[in-house]
Amino acid sequence: MTTKADREIARLMTLHPKGFDLSLDRITRLLDRLGNPQERLPPVIHIAGTNGKGSAAAFSRSLLEAEGHKVHVHTSPHLVSWRERYRLGAQGGGRLVEDDVLADAVVRAAEANRGETITVFEILTAVTFLLFSEHPADAAIIEVGLGGRFDATNVIARPATAVIMPISLDHEAYLGDKVELIAVEKAGIIKRGAPVVIGAQESEVARDVLIETADRLEAPAIIYGQDFLATPEHGRLSYQDEDGLMDLPPPRLAGRHQFANAAAAIAAVKAAGFAVSLNAAERAMEQVEWPGRLQRLEQGRLTQFAPEGAELWIDGGHNPGAGAAIAETLAEREERHPRPLFLICGMINTKDQTNYFRAFAGMARHVFTVPVNSSDAGVPNAELALRAGEAGLSAEPVHSVANALMLLRDTWDHKEPTPRILICGSLYLIGEVLAENGTPPA
Repeated sequence: MTTKADREIARLMTLHPKGFDLSLDRITRLLDRLGNPQERLPPVIHIAGTNGKGSAAAFSRSLLEAEGHKVHVHTSPHLVSWRERYRLGAQGGGRLVEDDVLADAVVRAAEANRGETITVFEILTAVTFLLFSEHPADAAIIEVGLGGRFDATNVIARPATAVIMPISLDHEAYLGDKVELIAVEKAGIIKRGAPVVIGAQESEVARDVLIETADRLEAPAIIYGQDFLATPEHGRLSYQDEDGLMDLPPPRLAGRHQFANAAAAIAAVKAAGFAVSLNAAERAMEQVEWPGRLQRLEQGRLTQFAPEGAELWIDGGHNPGAGAAIAETLAEREERHPRPLFLICGMINTKDQTNYFRAFAGMARHVFTVPVNSSDAGVPNAELALRAGEAGLSAEPVHSVANALMLLRDTWDHKEPTPRILICGSLYLIGEVLAENGTPPA
């Protein structure tokens, strides 16, 4: 169903260019006309990085809400509805913005722009600041859209803390083709004198760039592996920092990488000036939600097409770093509960498809490649099958996720263990799946 906010945003898309135009001039001009709402926000946790931004935001929200705080959250992109980008703080837990409230804010931001050149993402970022300044809350968590230095969210003069999650190659056309260049862009959210939490970095070069930037700006750096750490202990999460040790339940979000993401969130909430009690941290680990990231689908319309008893997962990670993290998680699961692994994958043409697939070489028995219908940049399914083949995987193009599931169901040898199926490769695809399955984020 098309909503009022959907119609207003669709209208903007016919008037303004798609994509990103990395500069702060247009967003600064628009916010000035709106009365600079970004200056009237509660304490902000500003999160950048290549992978793990959304998870860090989800953990931070869960921690703060477990302590009884009202928390605004801005993330992008959305999976099914534009409303997912704007979660407004409320007692007992935040709620996605109401359609009428979002539509009104979009109209006001568009009118203030007066038809001048701007991207839709910049208008929608201005909407974030309008909404968050007009609804009272104790904290705001704001995820960077792309990069950091020139991202439209980077108009916050002094966040309570910046957070920079793992950095790897992605969006090379915008950010550069070397990890150190991307790290410079991400480090752009570090503000003079404001603390910065540096999450677990695979690249020493990236880590060094972040630390050097923090030193230059006299921004206190809280560094994973030096000032805080998370380790698995007997299936639980052991978190340690200068305040001591917390023995916590394993995060509800699947994957070993989520231990480090949870740790970065605990460090960030503390750096932003909020207390994190043991009881609240325990509840946060057990209650955290982040749809479309190694999420298990156990019910819904699409699940009925899968072989009976199949284990069905979805994940929107779309670059080689995300592929490696997902593959590691599934390998650990395979050790405990062996099942043949199949991928149903759709990707867009700005991503490194072959190296994404390489993470699953030797693990996945077969890949079904599908079109991504909700993006103009979707890779044709036949071409994507060739990329999977280049990575050493057996692959074939099919028309849809439902088609792939039914093919598996109709040809499955019931003498084998039922399959583990991962639908993956693009957040656009995962949004399509959640909508078709009847289980959109709430």
